[in-house]
Amino acid sequence: MIKTDGIAGVTDTDFGTEVLGAPLPVLVQFTADWCGPCRQLAPVLGAVAREEAGRLKVVQLDVDANPETTVRYGVLSTPTLMVFRAGEPVASMVGARPRRRLLQELDSALSR
Repeated sequence: MIKTDGIAGVTDTDFGTEVLGAPLPVLVQFTADWCGPCRQLAPVLGAVAREEAGRLKVVQLDVDANPETTVRYGVLSTPTLMVFRAGEPVASMVGARPRRRLLQELDSALSR
């Protein structure tokens, strides 16, 4: 796992272990190096990862380098954020957003 902005990177190879098999819910950012909004979102995700460390794992997946997982979950735009719990996607959000809004959406997804 490669870390960017304090957030671990996952790949097609380790997605099953790191995301689907994780004991905590996982927020996955589907991202790309060329994506401006993805770069804007990186510090927000870093802050959320630190604040929610005991409740939520945050990872990034590069869509260009990992097409298998990207296609499997129907990701068409970056950034796409998906919350996985017990190996299943429970929420999906497209586009950058401020920290407060992201935390509200995460609270809603995690309390389902």
